[in-house]
Amino acid sequence: LLGPDATGDARRRSYLPVVLGRSASPSVMERGPFRVCVLSPEPAKKKSAGLAASIGLGGAAAVIAVNFTHPIETVKTRMQVSGTGIGATLGALVRNEGYLALWKGIPAAWGRESMYASIKIGGYGPIRDAIGANKKDAPFLLKFAAGAASGSLGSVVGNPFDVMKTMMQTNTEKVALSELAQKMHADQGIKGFYRGVQANAMRAVVLNGTKMACYDVTKGMIVEYTGWTRKDIRTVFMSSVIAGFVMTCTVAPFDMVRTKLMNQPTDARLYNGFLDAVGKTLKNEGPLAFYRGFLPIWGRFAPSAVIQLLTYESLLRASGFAAI
Repeated sequence: LLGPDATGDARRRSYLPVVLGRSASPSVMERGPFRVCVLSPEPAKKKSAGLAASIGLGGAAAVIAVNFTHPIETVKTRMQVSGTGIGATLGALVRNEGYLALWKGIPAAWGRESMYASIKIGGYGPIRDAIGANKKDAPFLLKFAAGAASGSLGSVVGNPFDVMKTMMQTNTEKVALSELAQKMHADQGIKGFYRGVQANAMRAVVLNGTKMACYDVTKGMIVEYTGWTRKDIRTVFMSSVIAGFVMTCTVAPFDMVRTKLMNQPTDARLYNGFLDAVGKTLKNEGPLAFYRGFLPIWGRFAPSAVIQLLTYESLLRASGFAAI
């Protein structure tokens, strides 16, 4: 508030600073000899979700999304194992086992998403912020490293469910998750649940590093070009579609090898690790075998990325947290 001083001289003014809120925009009004400066507080920025909240919300989003994308995953897995085309694989599956067979292994998929996807999605933001990759000028490789770290950690934690999901999807007979787990443990012990963990971790590094880094960078580009906000549904949708395509191109070979390693019989060992599986596949089936099932992989990754990230961002917003 600025006005006449104690002597009554309106030309000389005394100052009374007033600060409202954390940050404010000044507005000045003239009232006779007085000048009033009003500072209007700006809305406070939302804080980022903590590690526990972020992982919990990421897991919830992933479990919701997998119900819609699991049938595509089942067809993709059958194609990789059988070597047949998408039409023949889908036709034989539905004809011989019925439409519900498309959801074979869904209990294991729920377990996988709650253990693996929760960490790979929910862990990205806190890790990114911790290593300084949340800055506008942060390099792509730094964001990739954040996604790779959360993805590889999640893949190790969720590997047991991943193994059982793959085996349930390829089994032509109906088998319960508990029954399969008991048989796996009886035949191979705890190590049986971690078969293919090398390929799974390498796949997760490439998949989640590419997915989250592309998603993050693309969001920034879209916001800068269109003026939309990062939490705008249009921004989230376009960014997740682009991320889904790019990660399909990079992860398809790793996905193929992972399926071969995880689908080995419980009482037999066909491959001695990741490199052995790569060598035998290249020798017996040729280089194009690594991209077998590319369309179903893309058909799964694209909607999966869209549903997961849209749901995750919606849950963040509903919980009062900032967008990725």
